[in-house]
Amino acid sequence: MRDRGRRVVLGIGNVLNRDEGLGVHALAALASRLDERSDVELVDGGVRGIELLPLVESCSHLLVLDAVDGGRPPGAVIELGRDEIPLFAGIKMSEHEVTFHEVLGLASVRNGLPPFLHLVGAQPADVSVGLDISPVAAAAVPQICDRALAVLADWDLLP
Repeated sequence: MRDRGRRVVLGIGNVLNRDEGLGVHALAALASRLDERSDVELVDGGVRGIELLPLVESCSHLLVLDAVDGGRPPGAVIELGRDEIPLFAGIKMSEHEVTFHEVLGLASVRNGLPPFLHLVGAQPADVSVGLDISPVAAAAVPQICDRALAVLADWDLLP
């Protein structure tokens, strides 16, 4: 039986491709707004792919911050609840790459999907090579943090 005691906010994305790294940038912004008494664990998942499976399966609560291609205008904040997050979805750059959606799909097949799962992100504007997120994506970060804090509060995880 798995230990499901972890309460994690996971920022994912590739910080080398501008807005693709939005989740990691939003995680850093959220860290500055969280009370140090919070027992929520902040994890920079970067592009670790399948390596994130044990983390996902160890969570009772998992809040994911990420760039989300939802076909919305650039910078639009997008939220998906547990049952709305597509599993086994996404465009792969290589057949060897495992997307985070596939990690969630595998966790689901293994009955390891966290009971509390939520995703907050924004539609990317620019995923070209570069270290900084676009001004449009940067403008969405405060709202992503607001929504993340609201989800954590709804889950009774804030002091």
